[in-house]
Amino acid sequence: MTISIPTTLAGLRHCMRSTEQTAGMSVLEHGLQVARYFEDLRRHILMGEPLKYEWKLPEWTYDKTLWSNLLPLAMVRRYHWFHDAGKPFCREVDELGRVHFPDHARVTGELWETLTGESDVARLMAMDMDVHLLKGEDVLSFAKRPEAATLLLTGLAEVHANAAMFGGIDSTSFKIKHKHLKRRGNAIVRALNESSIQGEAA
Repeated sequence: MTISIPTTLAGLRHCMRSTEQTAGMSVLEHGLQVARYFEDLRRHILMGEPLKYEWKLPEWTYDKTLWSNLLPLAMVRRYHWFHDAGKPFCREVDELGRVHFPDHARVTGELWETLTGESDVARLMAMDMDVHLLKGEDVLSFAKRPEAATLLLTGLAEVHANAAMFGGIDSTSFKIKHKHLKRRGNAIVRALNESSIQGEAA
């Protein structure tokens, strides 16, 4: 069934509430969950508050340069809440009954740009999967993006939020995704720090 593209944020929220991300959780609730995990991490690192959720934090999570490169919080929150907003409009069910959301990050970015005109948030949304799929040879170019720190920290929040739905941080799925982020995060943060040093020396 094709869902009509909404013309208002209220309409978009309705579509997100009406589409399951996974059994028992809507696309909108997933966005809010990622935002809650991210805020839990941000308050822990920057304010010293105890963590509310279960985490497995790489060493790079504590890097000051990483957090200093975070985009404005209001922008980040809108990105988190609506980062999967395109899923209701690219949802497909295969012959085995499995649900897929092909190219959902691009769809979300284009939808958000059209609906709100917020090109900076739309750009983040379109890049949402990049850190999860990042190859080693592309790390340096990724680290040069203004969005790099936000995407890396969001990726960590997403993996942990998803783990809570699929067996926790001891699940095989979590371990594979966490290992990827840990390795790529090490390289990204190293590149951010080297760039910062070079900038200070210039």
